[in-house]
Amino acid sequence: MKKIKIILIVGLLSCMHFFATAQEKSSWKELDNFHSIMSKTFHPSEEGNLNPLKEKSDSLVILAQQWKAALIPAGYKLAETEKGIKKLTKKCVALNTAVKNHIDDAALTTMLKEAHEAFHYIVEECKDHK
Repeated sequence: MKKIKIILIVGLLSCMHFFATAQEKSSWKELDNFHSIMSKTFHPSEEGNLNPLKEKSDSLVILAQQWKAALIPAGYKLAETEKGIKKLTKKCVALNTAVKNHIDDAALTTMLKEAHEAFHYIVEECKDHK
């Protein structure tokens, strides 16, 4: 029983640490700027509300391009990060074009999910976990 309590406590502390660090800002200003708009467009879309996306799709492109032009800080894998941001930027440009061309909401939702996944690839998989 004592081992189970210890395992539960360690698990709880690990979860608390994960959620605390997930909410922290990074040391990469362009990442944080992009994330701010991505979260304001993606999370409402999960509930079927695409209005924030339709209002801010231009901003996603601008911030993705600024992020792409920024220096990659230490702690990120250079080649993977460059490739990831390039892919994200292309997805944001395509998404913005789709919004401007009044593509149906189902397609916009799919495209936004893909851009969101590309974002998460960068912040999760491109970090150098040495």
